[in-house]
Amino acid sequence: MANEAEPRGSVTEWAIRRGQDSDGTALIALIWACWSAYPGIKMDVDGEMPELRRLSTFYGSLGGTLWVAESGGRVTGMIAVHPLDPPTWEISHVYVEPSLHGSGLGHALLDAAERHAILAGAKRLALWSDTRFDRAHRFYEKRSYVRHGPIRVLNDISNSLEYGYAKPVDGVESLDIAAAGSALPRLAEIMIACVDDGASVGFLAPLAPDKARMFWRQAATEVGGGKRAIVAAWCDGVLIGTGTLDLAMAENQRHRAEVRKILVHPAGRRRGLGRQIMHALEDIAMEQGRSLLTVDARAGDPGEALYRAEHWQESGRIPDFARAADGTPHEAIVFWKRLA
Repeated sequence: MANEAEPRGSVTEWAIRRGQDSDGTALIALIWACWSAYPGIKMDVDGEMPELRRLSTFYGSLGGTLWVAESGGRVTGMIAVHPLDPPTWEISHVYVEPSLHGSGLGHALLDAAERHAILAGAKRLALWSDTRFDRAHRFYEKRSYVRHGPIRVLNDISNSLEYGYAKPVDGVESLDIAAAGSALPRLAEIMIACVDDGASVGFLAPLAPDKARMFWRQAATEVGGGKRAIVAAWCDGVLIGTGTLDLAMAENQRHRAEVRKILVHPAGRRRGLGRQIMHALEDIAMEQGRSLLTVDARAGDPGEALYRAEHWQESGRIPDFARAADGTPHEAIVFWKRLA
């Protein structure tokens, strides 16, 4: 079970080193300090988790590594990583002493584990987290992990159920309703940054966080109903771009779909992510039996150049289609593309 980590906060002195089997007693105490904050969780080390007494050897046998953090001469954090089915690596045993929540130690530990896995060839990172550990979920989602796969039942004395989380190091993936819901905070951040940077996507700057989250919450609901598709793009393990495809067409237009929003955070532009997102949306459209796509773009926006480079055809222009925050009108260009 992966548990506690925290949002970034004030910096506290600590040292991170490779874990040793002699750390076993301290690690067991650290895990219990985290678990005991949640109702219904019990610990039976010898009956269910004997590997905790020699955790460094355990992860070494899996081809992985254990790290331990020390603060003030005591163990205050831990994390492990090991290969699953290459190129996927699993992050495990993420724990930070409750008194250090908010210190940034969780980020430092996860940085070390992710960096080790990526240098070893990981293309995808995965982890499991008890469904009760809501604080940890927010942390993983902040670190660009999204819900993945069904809930896992452990059949242990704590009656544990676990959410799966995962992310590619680099690449574009389609999000189901659970993944879209867990990605909601990060998707909202991307939209806010793009709107603040001048993107014309139906909102005016400054875009309120609540309004951005409301949009993505509705979009996730539509994914669950088969009315919309959402893809997300990662670069260096950070969720940095997204695109949506409207599948809810009129009865006589079920052969087409509409590209609604392609957003790449300003910090991630000029890396080809917009093109990768577009290709992923086209693949989804073809899987859904759609043969025609449409989209509109503000004249002069980066989207216009992208669509032209990807062989979209211009069908016309609409003057005064939208207005900027200062009232300046903008012309829209309508594009279409046939799919093979």
